[in-house]
Amino acid sequence: MYLGRFAPSPTGPLHAGSLVAALASWLDARAAGGRWLVRIEDVDSGRCRAGAAERILAQLADCQLLPDAPPLYQSRRGARYQQMLDVLRARGLAYPCGCTRRDIDAALAAQGLAHERHHDRPYPGTCRAGLHGKPARAWRFHLEKYLSNWPQTQAGKAPAAPFSVEDKTLRWQDRRLGPQSQDVAREVGDFVLRRADGLWAYQLAVVVDDADQGITDVVRGEDLADNTPRQMLLQAALGLPTPRHLHTPLVRASDGEKLSKQHGAPALDTRAPLPPLAAAARVLALPEAPRESAVAQALAFWVAAWRDTYNRAP
Repeated sequence: MYLGRFAPSPTGPLHAGSLVAALASWLDARAAGGRWLVRIEDVDSGRCRAGAAERILAQLADCQLLPDAPPLYQSRRGARYQQMLDVLRARGLAYPCGCTRRDIDAALAAQGLAHERHHDRPYPGTCRAGLHGKPARAWRFHLEKYLSNWPQTQAGKAPAAPFSVEDKTLRWQDRRLGPQSQDVAREVGDFVLRRADGLWAYQLAVVVDDADQGITDVVRGEDLADNTPRQMLLQAALGLPTPRHLHTPLVRASDGEKLSKQHGAPALDTRAPLPPLAAAARVLALPEAPRESAVAQALAFWVAAWRDTYNRAP
């Protein structure tokens, strides 16, 4: 059975970009005759704003995008994340790291590499062999070790992972973007599972949550597409299923940057929900709903259009 989700971070109310992801994930679930959940990704407590989760849920309700179960809150799931980190540690696939960002930048500079804006700092593996007298700050996934044994790690597993790894490059298929690939070792390196400030990293939390909630399909903004290989590898390492993925177009500000709360995106006024919903549908290349449609009628129209576009028969 299809099970999808919308997973906002409560750093502020919904804006135009986040409504696109919410509408797309809801439409995909309804077009497949499946269920749709909301997960509040509040694990990064320092960025969360009081009352934002409740505001987001109210905005979704205004738009008649109603989840089929109560929301899941990441902030209540630390014990589960610790359990899964312990699994990786027991398998030798997680290790403590004492590096600061300055340390990583210095190590990259020594290799003739510079940190590119909007890109992750590829971790150079400094602490793989030990902390070298530094205090432990974070926990990292031992990507190099896992990929070096890739054919053996997958032997006899069923079902087979819905992606391939060759020469440490992971290849997978996105339902909208088509064939995707990433050399995870070169572009990312051993990524963080638990941060230096003690908070759980997005990569581990989302993988554990998707598995525990039984998510079959992830529909989210295309800015998160480059996170997908890391999550697929973590799922494989933990013996968890890998969902299908569809990454949606982004709403961009006038300067070309992704519209986001951090860049001052205005909150949506959902008291009259049809205009913002229609704007989100246009971003998703869906046709205009018939004039004088009520919200429920417009949503039903877009469900049918979505099904035609993505061949998702219920």
